Amino acid sequence: MKSIMPTEVEQKLNGNEELHILDVREAEEVKGGKIPGAMNIPLGLLEFRKQELDKSREYIVVCASGGRSTMGTQYLEGQGYNVTNMSGGMMNWQGKTE
Repeated sequence: MKSIMPTEVEQKLNGNEELHILDVREAEEVKGGKIPGAMNIPLGLLEFRKQELDKSREYIVVCASGGRSTMGTQYLEGQGYNVTNMSGGMMNWQGKTE
């Protein structure tokens, strides 16, 4: 499983790289702030909503601390998606939120 640090994600965003970020936290958690432009599909719904994702894109999977994003990354990887886990989750995110 590929992983990336929150600081690396922030650098890529600040460099205007096009990133596809998948936040697997619950909707209530996301209301407290998410990475700008992140798509929210709670982990428990991922199996049913994965068709909303494009297999030709790379996704960075995010949660609060890294546990759920690890599970989501492993699941999506097994389904043929190109995914990277953001280690440490939003607890370690220092960048902008929306």
